[in-house]
Amino acid sequence: MEGNKLPEDRSIITSRISRSVGRVNPFTVAVTVLVIVGFYWAQAVLIPFALAILLTFLLAPIVTRIQQAGLGRGTSVTIVIALTFAVLAMIGWATVSQVTSLAEELPKYRQNIRQKVRDLRGMGKGGVLEQVQETVDEVKDEIEQGEASRAANNRRPIIVQAEPTVSWRSLYLGPLIQPIASATLVLGLLIFMLAQREDLRNRLIRLIGYAHLTVTTKALEEAGQRISRYLLMQITINGCFGIIISVALFLIGLPYAFLWGFLSVPLLFIPVIGFWTAAALPTIMSMGVFTDWWWPLLVVGLFLVLKTIINMLLEPLLYGRSIGVSPVPLLMMIAFWTWLWGPVGLLLATPLTVCLLVFAKHVPQLDFVQVLLSDEPAMEMQVSFYQRLLAMDQAEAIEILQQYLKNHEPERAYDELLMPALSYAKEDRRRNNLSDDEELFLFKAMREIIEIVGIDLQRSALSGDGATAPVTTDPLPRIKIIGCPARGEGDEVALLMLRQLLVSKNCLVEVLSSAALAAEVIARVSEGNPALVCIATVAPDELIQVRYLSKRLHASFPDLKIVIGRWGLRELDEDGGSPTDDSGEMGSTLLQTRDQITNLRQLISDVDTKTRTEMLPAN
Repeated sequence: MEGNKLPEDRSIITSRISRSVGRVNPFTVAVTVLVIVGFYWAQAVLIPFALAILLTFLLAPIVTRIQQAGLGRGTSVTIVIALTFAVLAMIGWATVSQVTSLAEELPKYRQNIRQKVRDLRGMGKGGVLEQVQETVDEVKDEIEQGEASRAANNRRPIIVQAEPTVSWRSLYLGPLIQPIASATLVLGLLIFMLAQREDLRNRLIRLIGYAHLTVTTKALEEAGQRISRYLLMQITINGCFGIIISVALFLIGLPYAFLWGFLSVPLLFIPVIGFWTAAALPTIMSMGVFTDWWWPLLVVGLFLVLKTIINMLLEPLLYGRSIGVSPVPLLMMIAFWTWLWGPVGLLLATPLTVCLLVFAKHVPQLDFVQVLLSDEPAMEMQVSFYQRLLAMDQAEAIEILQQYLKNHEPERAYDELLMPALSYAKEDRRRNNLSDDEELFLFKAMREIIEIVGIDLQRSALSGDGATAPVTTDPLPRIKIIGCPARGEGDEVALLMLRQLLVSKNCLVEVLSSAALAAEVIARVSEGNPALVCIATVAPDELIQVRYLSKRLHASFPDLKIVIGRWGLRELDEDGGSPTDDSGEMGSTLLQTRDQITNLRQLISDVDTKTRTEMLPAN
């Protein structure tokens, strides 16, 4: 036994991932590497292009609304661009004036800031921080002494050169040339994209090819809707956050409240660190303005409380659903885009990741990207359930079951969660991927889990008060059923599930051992005199043993009703035909078999009633 290790060649669990990874050929890897290198070296062109596309997604719905009011495309684009520049100019003017005024007043708060620094030093005096500081100072002194001695031994004549004169044009205008050029490029691209977005879309579809018309159309529409909704909702949420912060900081008396509220709006676009940066700026300001520590703590608490309220109430209300990216992969993609494009990549990381995920959804070769990034479950619930049983983690398997029962009826758990686990186990056993100890644990755990589902079934059968109503409400008389496993303990466990489903149908089910021979089965049927017999097999087992048992029972009991249950996953069923032409009804699910037995029970009851009526003496 290898403990909790899963066999390396576990084909059932890893089938989906194997199909995805199988599509990742060396050519795809090489193309991906070339694309990343191109994104890095061409960032001077691609960053303005990406910004223009995102702004187009943001402003296109507004242009469309204005067009629907009766104005032309050119007029609508002009109005939107003019309003955008007007708003940005007003905000920029107010921000610059606030920053200038703040810079002039900073010397007033120098004394309070010094006092706060002295307080912090006093808190660390004699503690761990002071010891660490002393150690660092000692190491620094040793390094400086060594460097000074080496410099004394290697003294060379110093050659003085006159530095070239730097003109004010190169000093001030040089650093501004690239940002101005990038902003101009973004503006030009934005205007043309808004004015000719349908033409650009059609050219892109033509470039990809008409053979992929459906896929390209769906990808473009989904990407546009997701990104537009994300940007609009994010601006709405950040704007509300900034307004509330500005008002709150104004009420507590913090200067330049508008500036701190406005700066929080763009900073909140940056995941994780943006919020803490937005909170740090007014907190530092409050340390200089106020003499005590209560006001800085109040500012931090204000940010934390407001962020919590927005995350719990406003975001679910406005977003409706998530952007479709799992949180951990999103953080990894944020780090990737930041490494690739710097601060701009940090700002654009989420929209670019959404675009990548949307196109991966519609391109089969990029299916592995969807598996890695999507917030959809990595595995279906029934596969996760079986995987935890393989890992001998019964507690987590029960948690998965309880999570399933919160949203589904208990009777569906047998066919949709437990029965697939038996099918997976039989397939793994047939491939020699399941050890004896693992199989023993799995069947033992399944028996206990079946009892848990049975308790939920009984609760669901109770009346509204949940205390007095009987579990069985069927008016027909009770009948006896014998369940015969066709082969193996898995079939026996499946019959235990059927027995739980038939409790509310007033049926008494006796499940025979999977080790019983055909002769022993016939002998028990003869002794028990059941109303019907159910022969059970779980896919992917073949029907040879089912046919054999059915023929033996028909030969010994010609009038005996027989129901055959062939349950489990259809994709593993290699022999889905009828076992014989006259052996009886066959159900492909437990619920279907339950309904078949219920119908036969009604028929048996009608026959018994007719027989008793015919035996009564005539008047």
